[in-house]
Amino acid sequence: MVRKNSNLDNSSTGGAADEIKTELSRLKAKLKASKRKKPKTIPKSTPKKITVKKKATKKQAEAKKKAAKKQAEAKKKEAKKQAEAKKKEAKKKAEAKKKEAKKQAEAKKQAEAKKQEEAKKQEEAKKKAEEEAKRTYEEELEEQLTEEEITEFQIHKTDMDKLINHVCEIVATYGNNGIHQSDLWKKLKLTSRDGSRLALKLERMGLITREKILLKGRWTYKLIIVKSPIGTDSLSGAPCLVCPVESKCSLDGEISPKTCQFIEDWVLIELKTKK
Repeated sequence: MVRKNSNLDNSSTGGAADEIKTELSRLKAKLKASKRKKPKTIPKSTPKKITVKKKATKKQAEAKKKAAKKQAEAKKKEAKKQAEAKKKEAKKKAEAKKKEAKKQAEAKKQAEAKKQEEAKKQEEAKKKAEEEAKRTYEEELEEQLTEEEITEFQIHKTDMDKLINHVCEIVATYGNNGIHQSDLWKKLKLTSRDGSRLALKLERMGLITREKILLKGRWTYKLIIVKSPIGTDSLSGAPCLVCPVESKCSLDGEISPKTCQFIEDWVLIELKTKK
């Protein structure tokens, strides 16, 4: 009996074990199937991670946007700076161009003024040459009259020696500046014809020189003294007029003006008187 019970127990134990194994296998298979079919569930911690990630992404986007804005501003600033520099350079070039144009205009103006001045000078020189080419009345007379007619010229009822001395005295008072012959003829109340002939005569005698000048648009002459006339006043008091040995006086004789004490004393007295 006891033996039989042992066999029964063993057989019932073995069957239970098999059933357990079978159930375990079924459960494993079911678990596998459930794992295969069951959708993935979001862990509880996932929403928090997504929020952090979103914040990080937003921060990065903002930083990126800020950097882009900063870069755009820097680019805009640089563009503005370049535009100002370009504008400044253009202004500088415009001013330089304007200055150069002004300089050229001034140079052109000066050249034009110089040209006009040169033309004016040439015109004046031409006019002067034309005027100089015009013949004076005296020049015509010189061609018409012979030397004898000039040197022997006489004015009717006039003491020519006295007139010549008077003319020379007047001309001498003007020194090297001379006197216009028209003014002289007015002083002497002579006609232009007589005055011109007299001037030619005095020039031939070596008493005056004639300088051709342009006066009030007409060519005339200025008379300048060469030799001053000798007046009788200069001989008053001269020792020679009352000298007792005047007949024996000669340049090479024992009695000579070169060694005469009377003449020397007289000259010294004359010089002191004139001072």
